[in-house]
Amino acid sequence: MLSLLAAVSRWISRLTLVFAATGLVVMTAVIGWQVFARYVLSDSPAWAEAASLALMVWFILLAAAVGVREQFHIGMTAATNAMPPALAKLSRAFSLLMVGAFGAAMGVWGGELVIRTWDIEIATLGISRGFGYLPLPIAGWLIVFFSIEHLIAEARGGKVEPLWS
Repeated sequence: MLSLLAAVSRWISRLTLVFAATGLVVMTAVIGWQVFARYVLSDSPAWAEAASLALMVWFILLAAAVGVREQFHIGMTAATNAMPPALAKLSRAFSLLMVGAFGAAMGVWGGELVIRTWDIEIATLGISRGFGYLPLPIAGWLIVFFSIEHLIAEARGGKVEPLWS
């Protein structure tokens, strides 16, 4: 069961990173087009800024969720490394619980934000404002999932194997 959880988690993490990286590339292309259109064609597209912002929200929040699984977020390991092993384990578990709680808050209230803004349109893009906020609950629930995976691994005395080392 634990190996299935790890396999699913790795697959979700990889897929989410690919999606986020694609968003970064597309945003870079949109900004490049905006700059070209403004300075070469003297006609900046109205949709480019809104599209760039929406893409940025998507890829930043999704990559941040993956950061919980891959543990490439900022950590204060000097303190836990100085603790006795039992206290360090308790400290890591507490930290994971807090990160998971933060993810759940993002999931719940981000979902509420999506629902409340779904009928509002981003005028320059013709899409729902709620769609722009959709990565909040998605990233939040991914953070919860990845935190649970780490908590299970921690309880069993192991570690989550990252996608790369």
